[in-house]
Amino acid sequence: MILISGALVLNEMRVGLVQARIDSLNTQGELIVSILAEGATEGEPEPVMIDASARRILKRLELPNTVRARLYNAEGDLIGDYGLLSDRVDEQALGSLKDPNVLEVFASSVSDFFDSMARRLQNRARGSLLQTMTFEEELDAARRGERVAGERITDEGERVVSVSLPIQRVSAVVGVLTIEAGDVADVVRKERAALLPFIGVAIFVSILSAVLLAFMIARPLRRLALAADRVRSGAAEKLELPKLTSRRDEIGELAESLEAMTGALHDRIVANEAFAADVAHELKNPLTSIRSAVETAERVTDPDAREKLRRVIASDVKRLDRLITDISNASRAEAEAARSPMGIVDLGQLLTDLADTYDAIANEGDPKVSFELEDDITALLVTGREGPLGQVFRNLIENARSFSPEDGLVRISGRTYFSGANFTAEIVIEDQGPGIPDDKLEKIFERFYTDRPEGAKFGLNSGLGLSIVAQIIESHRGSVEAGNILSGSGEIRGARFVVTLPAVEPDK
Repeated sequence: MILISGALVLNEMRVGLVQARIDSLNTQGELIVSILAEGATEGEPEPVMIDASARRILKRLELPNTVRARLYNAEGDLIGDYGLLSDRVDEQALGSLKDPNVLEVFASSVSDFFDSMARRLQNRARGSLLQTMTFEEELDAARRGERVAGERITDEGERVVSVSLPIQRVSAVVGVLTIEAGDVADVVRKERAALLPFIGVAIFVSILSAVLLAFMIARPLRRLALAADRVRSGAAEKLELPKLTSRRDEIGELAESLEAMTGALHDRIVANEAFAADVAHELKNPLTSIRSAVETAERVTDPDAREKLRRVIASDVKRLDRLITDISNASRAEAEAARSPMGIVDLGQLLTDLADTYDAIANEGDPKVSFELEDDITALLVTGREGPLGQVFRNLIENARSFSPEDGLVRISGRTYFSGANFTAEIVIEDQGPGIPDDKLEKIFERFYTDRPEGAKFGLNSGLGLSIVAQIIESHRGSVEAGNILSGSGEIRGARFVVTLPAVEPDK
């Protein structure tokens, strides 16, 4: 509305029309003044205007109905009016023979309203939209030999373009010719009326656009907000808006992302609830065993039986300590995966240090750990977090050592290969143990799952080590797979874990 009002009130077209009308009146006025100076003046050295001759000349002019010409003598007295001398009928006073239509009435009302606004602005600011001279001031200036042209408002409230030219003979002013044109307001009004259909179309398109935007954007966003509030308040478990996710635009992408986010949060909550239940169950077992052993020890007097119960209690305490430590590590791994920034990690150096450390602290008969890089590469660089990745390989190495026989070997190898458009780092950990049953290759990565061979010490494993490995590797956009080492005859010679991670292009 501000732009429309400005276009109608301060239209540059009106300024151009006014200037063009002034130029036209100046041309007509100069011609009439030259005729009057030649045919209606006399006297040397004090020339005067012959009023009768001037009126006859003025009467013979052929001026448009929209132009009014008046003639004044040197004293400023009116000696001739073209409208009266030519018996012109005031068509504006008579009015039109046909009734104006609704559009013309509306356009005239709108134009008059903006004209009144322009006059108020001019009266307050005294700007240059309208000429500030009154007609008397304009006449006096012309009597002094000045040419005056501009736009002003008459006493009747009509907007006119006025030109006042002095009539001179021998450099003496003998009269003044004033020409006024009152058709500028009509032309501007018609031009404004021509703009109204375009303004109407613009308003219609704006309203239609607003309705479409409200229907296509505002309402879907409100549905998303209400659905999110339902999830927040617990009225719904996750956000499900199939009509919005099927859209192929930004709203559909937002709905799909929010749906995936709430689904992931729901799965995380369910997983945390299941983890809490599993933790409670796993903690309850050693606590129940300890309580039973303590209650029995109070009633047993045999020293050998008491010593046996003491060993059971000590074993369960170790088992409980190991369980709590692994639960803490699992929780910390999840928190670090969410908060720690990723960087460049040299897995070659990390695995070399781990292999040297395990060999340095190994006791007699413990399996050895070796690491080598394949393909003659000098570094194995990946994008990740060094702390969690170190925990991944410690868990895998300890798991391999626990299944390896005495004086066995845990072999670690690393390489980089090009897959698709990216480099991938592959680390393989192999042991010489009994291997993994085929139906347990996926289940071993579940929380609290343990499947130890016969004769293995009970309580030394919590079943969280490989679960932590899978969790950390997944947060690094990698994968971990379990398998077996087979001989030529199909006999299992050990277990193999293959870890793949996004890699940086290696230096060869």
